[in-house]
Amino acid sequence: MHAPPVDLSFKNISHLTDARAEEPNSGLRPIKRNSEMKYLSCSLRLNNNNITDLHDLPKIVSYFLAEPLRLAWLDLSFNKITHIDEVLCQLQELRVLYLHGNNILILSEVDRLGTLPYLHSITLHGNAIEANKTYRNRVISVLPQLKSMDFSAVTRDERVMAKIWHHSNNRRRSKETLQ
Repeated sequence: MHAPPVDLSFKNISHLTDARAEEPNSGLRPIKRNSEMKYLSCSLRLNNNNITDLHDLPKIVSYFLAEPLRLAWLDLSFNKITHIDEVLCQLQELRVLYLHGNNILILSEVDRLGTLPYLHSITLHGNAIEANKTYRNRVISVLPQLKSMDFSAVTRDERVMAKIWHHSNNRRRSKETLQ
């Protein structure tokens, strides 16, 4: 399914359940629907809204997409998201995830995304976590399959540095636990 994304951007959506009342933006190419009027797409744009909570994301994905388990591309950029919710980990086919321009505060929450086997591109810049000096190393170490982070290619040197950072950080934590 190489169809255009279901585009619910710039709809002033605050709660994901409100998205059901919205008609997706029309693009250059129309998106086909199945007999149940669900879209034949594996991409969803919810960017530039006022979303704070992702709890109902599975319901919205199922509401709009004919094959919700095949969601591969999700744009949640420029919302008011403060946490990386566990529901993102249910999206096992996810390959691209845009979370830039939100309010994510805790860097360790990125670790949850390590369960997504095909995630190869992520954006997190423009969140509070970007100020952490270990930001890029931490993300690359928990998502070693990444090819792109914040619209920039992940280099071989960065993978090596992230692996070294990960091992030294784990060793330091082990010593602190023993003391």
